[in-house]
Amino acid sequence: MTHWPAERGGPPRRVLAVIPARGGSKGVPAKNLAPVGGVPLVARAVRACLAAPAVTDVVVSTDDAAVAAAARAAGAEVVTRPAAIAGDTATSEAAVLHALDAFEERAGAAVDVVLLVQCTSPFLLAEDIGRVAGAVARGGADTAVTVAPFHGFVWRDDDPSEPGTGFGVNHDKAVRPRRQDRPQDLLETGAAYAMDAAGFRAHEHRFFGRTELVRTDPARVLEIDDPHDLARARALAPLLDTAPAGALPTLADVDAVVLDFDGTQTDDRVLIDTDGREFVSVHRGDGLGIAALRRAGLPTLILSTEQNPVVAARARKLRLPVLHGIDRKDVALKQWCEEQGIAPERVLYAGNDVNDLPCLALVGWPVAVADAHDAVRGAARAVTTVPGGRGAIREIAGWLLGPSLDTLPDPLPTSPGK
Repeated sequence: MTHWPAERGGPPRRVLAVIPARGGSKGVPAKNLAPVGGVPLVARAVRACLAAPAVTDVVVSTDDAAVAAAARAAGAEVVTRPAAIAGDTATSEAAVLHALDAFEERAGAAVDVVLLVQCTSPFLLAEDIGRVAGAVARGGADTAVTVAPFHGFVWRDDDPSEPGTGFGVNHDKAVRPRRQDRPQDLLETGAAYAMDAAGFRAHEHRFFGRTELVRTDPARVLEIDDPHDLARARALAPLLDTAPAGALPTLADVDAVVLDFDGTQTDDRVLIDTDGREFVSVHRGDGLGIAALRRAGLPTLILSTEQNPVVAARARKLRLPVLHGIDRKDVALKQWCEEQGIAPERVLYAGNDVNDLPCLALVGWPVAVADAHDAVRGAARAVTTVPGGRGAIREIAGWLLGPSLDTLPDPLPTSPGK
């Protein structure tokens, strides 16, 4: 973890990220728990802060038990926010000041730099948090803020000199200069702020002294204030959350695996004999992969909409629990997670068709098999290289377990289920 000295040769600086996340929200009920890319907004913010090397500590300030539980599951400490500073009119500064005091009392150590990081900016990158923190931690600025290039012409309704007519705020409406001829405007993204802790206490505001502007990618700028913003974020998540090449889940990222059956563990074909009995084809390698997951102690569940004896038979052979004949797979998955004490954002779900989409939106690692429906591939964080029923589950087990998977013997018969 990176620590910047206050000055050359000085002691390491403590950088505290505070994420305000109250339970109430009028625009979007329970907004800070709303999943984007399968991960609650508060957990997304926590993960980004934890991934920023400059940040030494992360706390979530909340008045809500469910938000607190999600924050702890994501790896943050929690500071309980008093009702007096948790209402609609409460400022973010008040929450940060309270959390700063509470954290320092609990830790028994002073904070040098404090960050305000907003849950409502779902696509904030860890590197941007690090750059904002670094601007202050290195001593070059008193405060810092994320901004993005902005080229729009801003208007307001009522011109003071001509009531009832619109007027240009950052331009003369009679002149239309080219973008390259205009001064560069920068939009405050609302995502991350950094303040010298002592200065913040003195001014009780996020801006004072010298403010450094940290430029970020305008394509990632989105603040969730209403249901339309949330819908837009969920539509963008498959594009903006795409992991870099080679970035696949490991055992450290996942506490449980949930597998669809038809089209994921099979090739989606059904053979029917003259008596109406159904037969499917499964892959021996998938049996090996599932056995390895079980031996690694990773809870694994088969979840299927099909009320078919073949699903239960396959589950028995693999020694896995199964829920099948389920109309609302997402409801069943959420209930299973609660019963197991597993946070959905720590679950890998593998599926192939549109009825898997609600489950993919619920979990932290939505995975599609190679021949999945386009909508499912778009909603996934990772896609296997092989199709369903042809070793896709073994491939997923390989992501999680690495080379050790190949050293495990296959302890179970994996002939096609009936």
